[in-house]
Amino acid sequence: MKQTGCTLSVVVLALLAQLSIADDEYHRRPRNFHRHAASAPINEKEATFEFWMGEAQAAIAAHARSSRERGSARNVVMFLGDGMSVPTLAAARTLLGQRNRRTGEETRLSFEEFPSVGLSKTYCVDSQIPDSACTATAYLCGAKANLGTIGVLAGVPRYACEASLDPAQHVQSIAAWALQDGRDAGIVTTARVTHASPAGAYAHVADRDWESDADVRAAGADPARCRDIAHQLVHGYPGNQFKVILGGGRREFLPNGVVDEEGARGRREDGRHLIEEWQMDKIARNVTYQYVWNRDQLLSGDAELPEYLLGLFEASHLQYNMEADARTEPSLAELTEVAIRSLSRNERGFFLFVEGGRIDHAHHDNLAELALDETIELSRAVARATRLLAEEDSLLVVTADHAHVMAFNGYSARGADVLGASGDRDADGVPYMTLSYTNGPGHRREVDGRQQDVTQDADYRSAQWRSPAGVPLAQETHGGDDVAVFARGAHAAAFGGVLEQSRLPHLMAYAACLGPGARACDADTTRLDSQ
Repeated sequence: MKQTGCTLSVVVLALLAQLSIADDEYHRRPRNFHRHAASAPINEKEATFEFWMGEAQAAIAAHARSSRERGSARNVVMFLGDGMSVPTLAAARTLLGQRNRRTGEETRLSFEEFPSVGLSKTYCVDSQIPDSACTATAYLCGAKANLGTIGVLAGVPRYACEASLDPAQHVQSIAAWALQDGRDAGIVTTARVTHASPAGAYAHVADRDWESDADVRAAGADPARCRDIAHQLVHGYPGNQFKVILGGGRREFLPNGVVDEEGARGRREDGRHLIEEWQMDKIARNVTYQYVWNRDQLLSGDAELPEYLLGLFEASHLQYNMEADARTEPSLAELTEVAIRSLSRNERGFFLFVEGGRIDHAHHDNLAELALDETIELSRAVARATRLLAEEDSLLVVTADHAHVMAFNGYSARGADVLGASGDRDADGVPYMTLSYTNGPGHRREVDGRQQDVTQDADYRSAQWRSPAGVPLAQETHGGDDVAVFARGAHAAAFGGVLEQSRLPHLMAYAACLGPGARACDADTTRLDSQ
């Protein structure tokens, strides 16, 4: 990849920041971000793939020198808890235990049993606090990028359609590396399949919000040149080669004159029906395929899965697990099992990306119980995968893209209700919650200089009850904390320590003997030759 500067970024960002562009409902653009970002000096080296590749390969070389481990992973499954901060893990395990009539703190989520644990640094090239787009580029493509951009280097400012067209600015994902090695690949998510996290596996786009052509056009860009994310999934490489695509987001694939199976209208303005185009592509290739939109179809019990499976279970994101209709909505564990069963037919192996996407959404709305429940659902999906895949054959990695600002606080006694009030009270004797947020829509105004007693709310402890927040915002923000990384399988020890997030796909590729860098298979051969 050639090194590119950001000399035009100030002008581009200043102009494009004036545009009225529809935001993702959970990720409002911060005020004055572009002014601060434009004034921040950017290390030119960080705008190159070689910089991040070099950082990762140096760490891999150090691991290879110190490790006596041999072997490699045929399969790699990466689980991503979107917004799954360390406090989220602690509170979720406690809730899980308390649901099972234990004190809770001693409970472990399934992946907390994994032998290797590390921390990942989540910043973007231009942002101290990240989003799910630049982080997806890091943990799937191996290079850090600018806030809001996916699958492109930091030489591409957000919204810069023309800059994103330069192939030298594109970075390939580990899913593409797996396909190039003759393995299969797929994505599973409880969010839209065109959302930022799964899009990191296949898209190259200057704005995460360009999920359909209508979004590109609303931004003042040409959708015929800068293809939307849904179009890239169906017609671009590597998305058009994914054997499994399971999640939400039907609206991004349907014309705005078409109503889907559950009564929701499509969003596309180009008249294209991308679900039908996906089906026609498979017919042209003479391969078996199936499109499903509900749980019964997914779990029909057919012994022979099709070669290609597309499942879109909602117009937008899947429903929260606690509020879902089990007749139509599959669980994340069920989606994961179907994907693994399908991809396991390739004897060379596979790469699978699985996202618990709605942890993030619940946090943005200060809905703590829903966020913790979605984390527990991710844990169940990981447990399902560990039963299906042998440790000596498969590498499982569980991590988060970024943190949130939920605090786990107060002086509660052991076993106290993690969703309830703290054992402590504020200076005025008013109860406060064990779980709260530093900002978000759960903010309550003081009354006569005193905090409100939120335990008296009419909807207190309902699933949609908003936990208290310190700073009033329409949506809670991400946090800048490091996030945890858990690994089980070949070369899991390499995932320990404090890691640049962009190192993760290189480590997975090393363990699986694929991709552009060093491979564990080569290290094994070197060791044997030297003996």
